[in-house]
Amino acid sequence: MVHVFRYKDKHYIFDTGSASLHECDEAAALLLREKLGEAADTSAVSAEERRACEEDFAELEREGLLFAPEPSAAPVKSSELKALCLHICHDCNLRCRYCFADEGAYHAAREKMPLETAKRAIDFLIENSGGRKILETDFFGGEPLMNLDVVRETVYYAKARAAEKGKKFLFTLTTNGLLLDDDAAKFLNEEMENVVLSLDGRKEVHDAVRKTANGKGSFDLVIENIRRFVRIRGDKNYYVRGTFTAKNLDFADDVLFLADNGFDSISMEPVVTDLPDLAIKESDLPRICDEYDRLCDAYLSRFAAGKGFNFFHFNIDLEGGPCLAKRVSACGAGNEYLSVLPNGDVYPCHQFAGDKEFYMGNVYEGKIDARIRAKFANSCLFTRKKCDGCFAKFICSGGCSANNYHFNGDIDEPYEITCAMMRKRVENAMHILAERKKI
Repeated sequence: MVHVFRYKDKHYIFDTGSASLHECDEAAALLLREKLGEAADTSAVSAEERRACEEDFAELEREGLLFAPEPSAAPVKSSELKALCLHICHDCNLRCRYCFADEGAYHAAREKMPLETAKRAIDFLIENSGGRKILETDFFGGEPLMNLDVVRETVYYAKARAAEKGKKFLFTLTTNGLLLDDDAAKFLNEEMENVVLSLDGRKEVHDAVRKTANGKGSFDLVIENIRRFVRIRGDKNYYVRGTFTAKNLDFADDVLFLADNGFDSISMEPVVTDLPDLAIKESDLPRICDEYDRLCDAYLSRFAAGKGFNFFHFNIDLEGGPCLAKRVSACGAGNEYLSVLPNGDVYPCHQFAGDKEFYMGNVYEGKIDARIRAKFANSCLFTRKKCDGCFAKFICSGGCSANNYHFNGDIDEPYEITCAMMRKRVENAMHILAERKKI
């Protein structure tokens, strides 16, 4: 598949089979659109330009960089477990309006994972990891720092057990920052491979949706904690992760606000909710696409001025990124990656937690539902038929299974609003990739 697109005065050709990106002039873009059977007015293209472009197209095709064949065989997914998301605390000290986890409780009792269950989950992961040497554990909530003692002891236990088995654990924790004091910050900095810090951007945006239990905004309570942690983090991995809603479609200002506050690893995700005043609607997409363009221009401008930052959705590696098999496999949820609730119940991922249709067992039983696991193991890019004609499919891998299910009732039915935003971000990321090579 070949995708021709334009970013302002720049024209690009992306070949999905070879993952090759080519910058071209307008004449080449028009002629290739014509060749692809798309609407294109080539009347102003001279015979000489046409001949030269056709020669270039033929050369690229001979080199395997244009009209390259795409893989068609589904990958064989591993039966070895590699990661667990531990719901270390089904409670939260914030009451964020858009929280998919029902303000941390997941539509059930507020509870914390006991150390005994956390240890059993670690053993369960090791027992089902087969020959894998690197294992991953994500501490999630609710708010994990409300159960920090168990997080701490679980890390120490996992490291000791891994040493016995010739394996290694990598840990991640997601926090709203409210309890991120010096002691917690020191521990996270020393033990976590990655830390995700929730902050939605400008004070008025953050406080509108991320409120404390008494209904007050939380921005002033968390900003200094997050700043302090990032200062001691140095060059270790972290992300300041925000969420934008229909209330702040000017989210580029929030990303730039975060960058101006010294955060150089930033993610800003579209909200997933059915709340009518916050949900992203199809009618919002033109504005959102314009906003990604505005952010793209600011991103490049800052990079050229030596003030660049890392924005998750503008990261793209067409040469050294994940191998094609991984891109086709899609997310490992329900197969190589599972989620464990405070009582030890197992689900495909944190976004399926508590949905009894996707209950897979319990770590104390030591078994997982083979039927559900097979459902996710067999799901890949090629079972998501809507993706067949999408140029971004080998980058996106067919979207989030949970979002697909919650919006369309099928893990293999991508949610079109998310798809539209992904396509736009990928085009922005490709433009950035081309422009950064010139700086």
